[in-house]
Amino acid sequence: MFRCLQLAKKGEGFTKPNPMVGAVIVHNDKIIGEGFHRQFGKPHAEVNAIASVKDPSILSESTLYVSLEPCAHFGKTPPCTQLIISNCIPRVVIASTDPNPAVAGKGIEILQNAGIEVSCGVLEKEAKELNKMFFVNQLFKRPYIILKWAQSNDGFIDIERKDSADIPPAKISNILTQCFVHRERTDVQGIMVGTNTVIKDNPLLTARKWSGNNPVRITLDRNGRIPADSMIFNDNAPTIVFTEKKEYNIKKDTVTIVTFDFTNDLNLKILNYLYTHKIYSVMIEGGTYLLNSFIEKDLWDEAYVEVSDMKFESGVKSPSLKWYNGISKRYSNSLLYHLKNEITRNFL
Repeated sequence: MFRCLQLAKKGEGFTKPNPMVGAVIVHNDKIIGEGFHRQFGKPHAEVNAIASVKDPSILSESTLYVSLEPCAHFGKTPPCTQLIISNCIPRVVIASTDPNPAVAGKGIEILQNAGIEVSCGVLEKEAKELNKMFFVNQLFKRPYIILKWAQSNDGFIDIERKDSADIPPAKISNILTQCFVHRERTDVQGIMVGTNTVIKDNPLLTARKWSGNNPVRITLDRNGRIPADSMIFNDNAPTIVFTEKKEYNIKKDTVTIVTFDFTNDLNLKILNYLYTHKIYSVMIEGGTYLLNSFIEKDLWDEAYVEVSDMKFESGVKSPSLKWYNGISKRYSNSLLYHLKNEITRNFL
């Protein structure tokens, strides 16, 4: 099963919104076939593993190991359960059930009704961790939310600055943590900041320090204050703007303007829009007001908080997050804390 998880990881970045899945076929304690889900819409791990077996006649004496419950429905590809049954594989070992309502135990039931011996729960925790974004998407019907900010040792994310980009933000992150964050940006589909962050910092919000795709840039601009020449409106990546203004000052093919009332359940409205438009993971990078709004409603799953050795003594206070169950790693003159929401942790 550990080998299944290794194989599944090879599909990272290519299977979204589907999960990463690996499969291994064993005959007389020897691996005779293996495969993984390579790309969304392409054959699943079980299909590739079965196709890799040189002598199909011994499948009837083999065990299939798979990191996620085989699908039981027609989607982009036929159901894997039928392929397993038609190849007379007598035993299937599964790491985790599939939270997708179209599967959710149905795959196991179909296999068992066909007389196949099914075991489940081998390396289940590790399998769920691998596909944590997929699990949250299916269980909560919202994007997977990662919070990220950098702060001084005494709890400030910036010095006090006027409402303009003339004064640059305080440099808290170092080159190592910047590379780490840009790597994380390539792993999410969207990156979100508030109005003041765009006006004061004029960020690009791209993954310039790591190889990979740029996320969709997302910002809130209730009253249309963001200047039209801001960097997030360039053509490096698509941009979504949430606003109350019916007439917005940006009209570009790469910019989507979404208008709705900001007064009630704004966070849920935003997440619902993103989820229905197939943005299944979002990193929120600031500012404090936006980050706190998601923290207060428990609408987050992970947080990366960089704490520098420097002290500001005054400035913009950092978000309020309970510092428990955090794992830290030192990057030069900073500690990078990795925290997980207990609600998400309990489901996974």
